[in-house]
Amino acid sequence: MTLRTLFPTQLYVAPLMTRGAAAFNARLLRECLQLRADDPAGRRWSQRNYPGGYTSYGSQCRMQRVSPTFATLEKKLARHVRAFVQALEIDLAGRELAMTDCWVNVMPQHVTHGLHLHPASTLSGTYYVRVPRGAPGLKFEDPRLDRFMAAPPRRADATPAARTWHTEPARAGNVVLFESWLRHEVPANPVVTERVSISFNYSWF
Repeated sequence: MTLRTLFPTQLYVAPLMTRGAAAFNARLLRECLQLRADDPAGRRWSQRNYPGGYTSYGSQCRMQRVSPTFATLEKKLARHVRAFVQALEIDLAGRELAMTDCWVNVMPQHVTHGLHLHPASTLSGTYYVRVPRGAPGLKFEDPRLDRFMAAPPRRADATPAARTWHTEPARAGNVVLFESWLRHEVPANPVVTERVSISFNYSWF
């Protein structure tokens, strides 16, 4: 018998750096919270599109170009993006994969981020700045889900690769990368302390 695994959906998870993460995250956290305080346009956009939370996606979505700290984050992400591109076997000959967007997300208690993807991007990801104990992870949807016909449920002990949903735990200092077409969401934050992350997109065109 020959059993092949076709069309895999890959997820990249790794610590951003081997040392100094706590100090670097402290700098990022100060800037994230200060940005929220100084960004009335972002707060207004969030009221309409991210109720109860704050994101700079609608106002300051290229933080790597305006903040030296976020520019440092972009540099530290570069080796992880290269490793993921290699794992995906993407052909970038003659092309440049560049960070196009980088924005802040602050998720207070009870706030959720609904199911979505990142159009017109190649790779997307999240870096976790502050994750209180009990805060939600990043939940991914099987991209074939809308094509399942008369499919029985998976066994309770099914491997992660066989399940229709996968939640990747959020951990401060970790970076998560995925292809931008992969739909994902963040369930409601059940804890009082705010969950703070930075999201970003890369594109080759």
